[in-house]
Amino acid sequence: MTSCTVARINHDALKHNLARVRGLAPKSKVMSVVKAEGYGHGALQTARTLADSDGFAVARMGEGVSLRKGGVDAPIIVLSGFFYRDDPAICRQYQLQPVIHCAHQLQLVCQDKGRDPVDVWLKVDSGMHRAGFDPDDVEEALRALRVTPGVGKISLMTHFSSADDLDDTATGQQIECFNATVKGFKLECSLANSAGVMGWPESHAEWVRPGLMLYGASPLKGQSAEELGLRPVMTLESTLIDRREFNRGESVGYGKTWQCPEAMPIGLIECGYGDGYPRVLSQQAEVLVGGHRAKIIGRVSMDMISIDLRGLPEVSAGDPVILWGEGLPIEEIAAAAGTISYELMTKVTTRVMADRG
Repeated sequence: MTSCTVARINHDALKHNLARVRGLAPKSKVMSVVKAEGYGHGALQTARTLADSDGFAVARMGEGVSLRKGGVDAPIIVLSGFFYRDDPAICRQYQLQPVIHCAHQLQLVCQDKGRDPVDVWLKVDSGMHRAGFDPDDVEEALRALRVTPGVGKISLMTHFSSADDLDDTATGQQIECFNATVKGFKLECSLANSAGVMGWPESHAEWVRPGLMLYGASPLKGQSAEELGLRPVMTLESTLIDRREFNRGESVGYGKTWQCPEAMPIGLIECGYGDGYPRVLSQQAEVLVGGHRAKIIGRVSMDMISIDLRGLPEVSAGDPVILWGEGLPIEEIAAAAGTISYELMTKVTTRVMADRG
């Protein structure tokens, strides 16, 4: 049995977006972020497509172990680091590079008795105030790492709070803070996320860490992915499964929240919040049906969405529907839902067939 709803992954678009990163930061190595199942695109499949990356970043150790077991042999950086006594041994076994961003993690790695060295990253809190060592404590933390036999290469990183807003002065201040903190250490550094890659060239350093832009969504406020030269990777597609006529005043869907203002045709799509399409988009967004825009009416239910087919006499059951992706930017749908593209991508559910071939 199959579903009409499918998340199609365009691997050529992934490669195109990686090339865009290379073009913007030609002197930097690229750490492609594939956490959260590759932002919902499939971590292992994405890593294989982006095999030209210099390394990969995940959020958690289990994600890194899965990539190793899947045959990925490039450097893998674990952005959240580790939290338990046995974790350094797991990093050593699978050659994972943990990010050390708090005193507890520093203590664990310094107490580890392993002989084979583990490469690590030390995170500097340059102003985001979520994770990382205070700039005043970085030198001491580095000293502790350098005298630990189980620690190999040490690199440095930080994370931006507001790089998506090119008018916000916070990013420039963070870059200045980080550079002043690490001056003289002569270690490889990583500052730039996707927004940093696109909007803050002074942050590129030795490594850049693109995430969202690889998947074809804009990381910058007020600029579309198309304007930035990015191609959408995921297209959430379904099918129009019915077309019906209703009279003026008849209601559509749960709660009778929408009434027909006139005699009109209604379309029915097999997709809903059970597939990851947010219920909050009820009467707030449009879809592409047979290549034409149509507005959602009534409530988005678990399995179905109703749309207004007035003015579209040529549309009929069996026509393809795009919920976001090619021809309908995910940023537009995210804005209508009051959220961000990241959330939509990562909330596509497991029952949606994924064409990742």
